[in-house]
Amino acid sequence: MYIAPVDAATGEGEWRAFVEANAFGHLVAAGRGRAVPVVVPTQFVLDGDTVWLHLVRRNPIFEAVAENPTVLLSIAADWAFIPSAWKAIGDEDPRRGIPTTYYGAVQLTGSATVLDERTHSGSVAAVLRRQLATIQPAVPVDDPAEVHQPALGTILGLRIDLDLDQVKAKFKYGGNVDAAHRAAVVERLRARAGPGDAAAAAHVVERLPPGGD
Repeated sequence: MYIAPVDAATGEGEWRAFVEANAFGHLVAAGRGRAVPVVVPTQFVLDGDTVWLHLVRRNPIFEAVAENPTVLLSIAADWAFIPSAWKAIGDEDPRRGIPTTYYGAVQLTGSATVLDERTHSGSVAAVLRRQLATIQPAVPVDDPAEVHQPALGTILGLRIDLDLDQVKAKFKYGGNVDAAHRAAVVERLRARAGPGDAAAAAHVVERLPPGGD
């Protein structure tokens, strides 16, 4: 993923907040000698420097992980198309505007460890507890190890220990233009109010210089 300097994360706090708010991505395992990697869409939990998730035991990604434990988790969200006319302000000709797409994207790389309830009792149940506590903390649930023991054998857990030096984070929200042009786009995003528009507008505002909104 190419990241222009103006699109780089402002710091670890920005990319962590983005990942925690968009905890669904694509897990990629290259394996060894494969023509194409295995790519799996999945919910996950980021806890510190570790990602936790579970998948059905039959998922082909586990064969790829056995070949090579290095995996990549890709998250892209908060995207909004910016029409060409939105890029013009004042006396500028809207027909000469350049359209673009605003979006955030984070790629996390780490080493995956497979957790198997059949060989390490309680390991997958612990992953489920962690996910439930994060995703639906206010919803009471019975303990998975007590009420879903047979089903636990049909899934495997994954613990991904992240290499923070390999984190790639991109926030493409108009950093290549001045504050006045970005503020105009924010106004139009708020007026359009389509899917992703509010989140994109918020990212633009957060990255504007003081007084730019």
